[in-house]
Amino acid sequence: MYGPDRVTDEAVSERTAFRRAEKQYKLYYDQDSKSSKNRKKRPKRVDLSEVLDFKTISESYDKNGDLPPGIVPFQCGFDRPVFCLQNCPGFYFIPGALSIEEQCRWIREGLISFPQPPNRTNHNAIYGPIHDLFIASKERKVLVEDENTLQSLDSGSNACVSNEDSHRWEFCEEHIALSRGKTHKSISASVLIRKLRWSTLGLQFDWSKRNYNVSLPHNKIPDALCQLAKRLAAPAMPMGEEFHPEAAIVNYFGLGDMLGGHLDDMEADWSKPIVSMSLGCKAIFLLGGKSREDPPFAMFLRSGDVVLMAGEARECFHGVPRIFTDEENAEITPLEPLNIENVKVASGLMENDEVFEDI
Repeated sequence: MYGPDRVTDEAVSERTAFRRAEKQYKLYYDQDSKSSKNRKKRPKRVDLSEVLDFKTISESYDKNGDLPPGIVPFQCGFDRPVFCLQNCPGFYFIPGALSIEEQCRWIREGLISFPQPPNRTNHNAIYGPIHDLFIASKERKVLVEDENTLQSLDSGSNACVSNEDSHRWEFCEEHIALSRGKTHKSISASVLIRKLRWSTLGLQFDWSKRNYNVSLPHNKIPDALCQLAKRLAAPAMPMGEEFHPEAAIVNYFGLGDMLGGHLDDMEADWSKPIVSMSLGCKAIFLLGGKSREDPPFAMFLRSGDVVLMAGEARECFHGVPRIFTDEENAEITPLEPLNIENVKVASGLMENDEVFEDI
């Protein structure tokens, strides 16, 4: 039988240490649970005993001052506990840095405001700019290829328009989309919101060229987000300097999604930190070394946690191999009483809002 769990010893030995850690924590299902159509798929159990839990570490430190080997407190006058790893200079973990109210605010912004044009998302390449996607999803609307645009394209009037602008789409009521029949391409807004994977704020990142394209239309990062990033980045900034973010990449995750090990190496100035905020479901974060062969640390990321990567840590591979969306492990209960609409969708989507300075 061929499958993800049936690999030879030779194949295992060829994987890097970082890749092996990704495979260790990635979501897999029990084989027998997939054999029956009437049986709900069961995630395979994962050994989480070696995953650092900074929530527990912080609680123990507050209670009796104890810390596990290799973890040290960072004294900087910050209003939350800040922890560092002795073997990774420039890495800072701030558990519970965002209040419940702040988390809910930025989940809302992440679903409603951040995907708004001129901010780009992973949907741009196919559908072009999409306005008010989250609202359209709530209203059960359908995105349909515009009939007038199709006619103008057939007539050749837009022959010189770029590929992204050549397809115009519009939201309409579901019954109107059905009335147009199968001659028009369509997709529901609810599907698009579930398939949202990233949006870019401030200076826009061109994923095809892997660089920041200053010629693309863009708005400045919202002032409230700038101020938040500036406050959170303080432990990683040199004395007397302030953080001034110019661009952000927002990653959205769902069941089974992961962010492969990578370096954030497209910025001109590596002396400034990455500020990463986590919102929604609990996840596992891997922090490796400067080579994929270096065994990574695994740690839980919870909603409201903040990670800073500066100095040497800026050059370390990192990724997110696992998102916990099940009720037992997702840990979104504190968010639910605030009555965010579709909080379960929101909580499973947002992780790692990475803010950079001085592109």
